[in-house]
Amino acid sequence: MSNKRKQSFLQLGLVLGIALFLNILGNAFFAHLDLTEEKRFTLTEPTQQLLDSLDDVVYVEVLLEGEFPAGFKRLQRSTREMLDDFRSQSGFIEYSFVDPNRGTVEEMNARREELAKDGIIPTVLRVKDAKGGTSEKVIYPYAKVNYKGRLAVVDLLDEQGPVRSPEEQERQLNGSISQMEYKFANALYKLDIGIREIVAFTVGHGELGEQDRADLIKSLRAYYDVGNFNLDSAAVIPKDVSVLIVAKPRFPFSDRDKFLIDQYVMNGGKVIWLIDRLNVEMDSLRATGSYVARDYPLELDDILFKYGARVNPDLVLDLNCTHIPMVIDQTGTMERFKWYYYPIVLPATNHVMVKSLDGVNLYFPSSIDTIKTKTQVKKTILLATSDKSRLQPNITRLNFEILRYGEDIVPTFNKQHIPVAVLLEGEFPSLFENRVTESFKATLDQIGQEFKTVSPPTRMLVVSDGDIARNGFDPQTGKAIPLGYNRIENYQFANKDFLLNAVEYLKDEKGIIEARGKEVKLRLLDTVRAEDQATMWQLLNIGLPLAFVALFGFVFNWVRKKRFAR
Repeated sequence: MSNKRKQSFLQLGLVLGIALFLNILGNAFFAHLDLTEEKRFTLTEPTQQLLDSLDDVVYVEVLLEGEFPAGFKRLQRSTREMLDDFRSQSGFIEYSFVDPNRGTVEEMNARREELAKDGIIPTVLRVKDAKGGTSEKVIYPYAKVNYKGRLAVVDLLDEQGPVRSPEEQERQLNGSISQMEYKFANALYKLDIGIREIVAFTVGHGELGEQDRADLIKSLRAYYDVGNFNLDSAAVIPKDVSVLIVAKPRFPFSDRDKFLIDQYVMNGGKVIWLIDRLNVEMDSLRATGSYVARDYPLELDDILFKYGARVNPDLVLDLNCTHIPMVIDQTGTMERFKWYYYPIVLPATNHVMVKSLDGVNLYFPSSIDTIKTKTQVKKTILLATSDKSRLQPNITRLNFEILRYGEDIVPTFNKQHIPVAVLLEGEFPSLFENRVTESFKATLDQIGQEFKTVSPPTRMLVVSDGDIARNGFDPQTGKAIPLGYNRIENYQFANKDFLLNAVEYLKDEKGIIEARGKEVKLRLLDTVRAEDQATMWQLLNIGLPLAFVALFGFVFNWVRKKRFAR
């Protein structure tokens, strides 16, 4: 009896030891098998390479601890899973979840002031309680990433237009989760290089004002230093400007202005051209009722032509478009009409800049042609209209009469996939080859810079609509409306995502942006089918486990009786 007892204790100790060993092994090595169609739980190759290159501890403090609604619980769980994926790739990743709302009122207020200094602003949610009432809950969907004494703040929740329904909130959370790998990888990349790169907007030619691009600037400032650059007061565009953005100019560029941009490109600079070729504004059209669109005297045709693109003096119309409200009678009755000059353009390629991108809402865009260049420049059409489009030359009078035709106008939309955004990549030829003046040479000599006729491999983007970067403005709150949000459609278009992708891709040498194109499919429950088959699934979920237990009990008793009968 004593030997049996010792053997039992030995077996118990062995089982506990194996369990303890497996537990330690499981904590030391995190792994999983990704069976999802879109490989949502597999890190992209550039992210893996970035994590492998880490040589110091990365500490991530996630401010998502506490009681949340179900949607934010999902965001919390997805954040934890993503950081576990990171930790499985690199042993330098450490993280913790903290509750910023813990402690006394004085402690919470002091903590909120500290968080505000880092640009961390809470999200206020209205939550229904059990009695049918509502209460406000303050949530901080942020993570603080610390690496080598440097700090980056990751906004885990994509800010979109007003969220008015559970479906819109689910779409917003799903978009946030799909971008999580990119956000953390991008933050690590910025911390690793140790400097904040510069994005500059040109000014002095009637470009969009600070208020018009406030939301884009806010999003860019999470990772970059953003400022204005006046070409008139500069001798050269510094090389530390990572991306130069020309956002809807309306006045001419002088030869000197173009020379500065040209030599910036010749030294590897990246440019985003957001160009309105024709002077068309909705406010002017409503005021006059009819007019002929005129060319903006930008004097940019020659430099764009030299680099491989031409923005044509026409207007693009598309049956796939957004609406405008119009008064239809003397009582002030409003009705929505499709406004073909506001097309919803879609990705024309599977390029990483536009992969999985939603529609982009443009306003009076023009068509773009690609031009053969002296040097090797690759042209990629990123955005194009639908297969039911048309072109309107600039000599045609613009008015609201087009709204009267209804379905009769459909046959005239007989063009397909008109380009409105083109990516140019390669070695660009200089506009000023064989025509540089002595004054331009003298300017370069003063700063010790050599005149170049061909650029190193670099990139630029041409979009035939400057308003793609213009956000709305709410005069009641004094705040900018999220870029791409259309109040008439009550829909968030992908204007901001496209521009942020463009900035990232133009300057991204490690391919981190590949993670931004990751798609997380939202598989919603088929409610109609669920209601029709409710009885069957209830029987399966309740009856099948009971049947299994009964079968197991019957087999167990049969084996037991047969054994003891012998």
